[in-house]
Amino acid sequence: MIFCCPTCGGPLERRESALVCPQGHSFDIARQGYVHLLPVQQMHAKVPGDTKQMVDARRRFLTLGHYDAFRDALCRLAAEHLPQGGAVLDAGCGEGFYTSALAQAAREKGGGTAGIDISKFAVRAAAGRYKGIDFAVASLFHIPCAAESADVLTDVFAPIVPAEFRRVLKPGGVMILAVPGARHLYGMKEVLYAAPYENEERDTDYEGFAFLGSESVRREITVEGAENIEALFSMTPYYWKTDVAGGERLRRLDTLQTEIKFRFLVYRRL
Repeated sequence: MIFCCPTCGGPLERRESALVCPQGHSFDIARQGYVHLLPVQQMHAKVPGDTKQMVDARRRFLTLGHYDAFRDALCRLAAEHLPQGGAVLDAGCGEGFYTSALAQAAREKGGGTAGIDISKFAVRAAAGRYKGIDFAVASLFHIPCAAESADVLTDVFAPIVPAEFRRVLKPGGVMILAVPGARHLYGMKEVLYAAPYENEERDTDYEGFAFLGSESVRREITVEGAENIEALFSMTPYYWKTDVAGGERLRRLDTLQTEIKFRFLVYRRL
C-alpha cells in the first residue's frame, strides 16, 4: 500500500477494520473496502466530486464498450513503463473502469495498484466491484501517498497537478495523461451548440518532467437509445455548461453518431 496519513504523512498500517499511522490517526475501512483520506479542510463542497447519478451513468455507458480501445491503450502504455513489482496510481479513478484494467496489467508484473478520487460515490462504486486494489477518497491536490512511492501515475480527464504528481512519482517514474482530441464528441457538440468548437491539441511541457511522446486513439461510434446518450452526456463537462435548449435537443435523439478521440501524453519524472 502506498497510502500515507493525510494528517501527518506517516505510513498507514491495517489494523482490523482501519488504517492507523504511528501517531495514532485512524481511518475506518468501509464495507466495500475503501478508505476516506480526505480531511474536512480539503473538502470545498459538502459532497465534492461526481454525484451518485453521474457515477451510475458513467458505469452504464462504459459497459457498452465504446471506450474499450482507450482503456486498452492506456493499459498497454502503463505496462510498457512499469518495472517488475512496480506501483501504479490512478489519479482521478472514477468508478474504476480504467483502474481495474491497470491493476490486471500491474499484477502480471507482480505489482500493485491504487486509485483515488474526490467523489465518495465513485470510490464506493469502484471498491465495491473491483477487489485487490487500494481505493481512497482523496484530493489530487493533496495526494495521501508518500513521496516517490509510485512508478506509474495515470490521469484520465482529471485535474492535472504537476507538482503533486511529481512528488509521488519515483525518479524516472512515468506520468500518462489522457486528454480529449480535437474532435472528441464533436457529433454531440453539433447538437448542443449553434457554433461547435474543436478542442485544442497541444503537447504541454511540465516542470520536472521530460516529454516522451504522445499516442492518439480515434473511433467513430453510434450510441443507441436516449438513456445511453444521456449517460454519455452526463459524463462530460458539457452537462454543466449547456443551456436548456441544447440539452433538450440532445434528449430528443434516439441515435447519436460522433467521433471520439483520446490523446495519451507520456512524461518521465526527472
